[in-house]
Amino acid sequence: MIVTDHQSHRISVSVFGEFSLADYKEFEELVNFKVKFEGPVDLLFDLRKMADFTLDVAWEELKFSRSHANNFERIAVVMDSQWVTWTAWLSQIFVNANMRVFSDADDAAAWLGEPA
Repeated sequence: MIVTDHQSHRISVSVFGEFSLADYKEFEELVNFKVKFEGPVDLLFDLRKMADFTLDVAWEELKFSRSHANNFERIAVVMDSQWVTWTAWLSQIFVNANMRVFSDADDAAAWLGEPA
């Protein structure tokens, strides 16, 4: 399950439990809408409560990252897992954004609040 929030030029996503393909499609729709009307956005992804994700989510993320390579300015990922941290860094190969991984959500939000 995901919970999304958006402000001007920013999308925040928190994942709880399993990150399913339906959840990812919801995220994609929000990104597509924001980018269409605002241009590139910042992204705050909180994955601390994510239990796991399905293989189809990983495949969709790869396709999405490649097709939206220039739609993000900065991406802040909040997580505790080293495995998920590694996959976040791997996805950076396909996205032309400044990406940082944080263990604290307030630090991530503060970084996104700084001038680019």
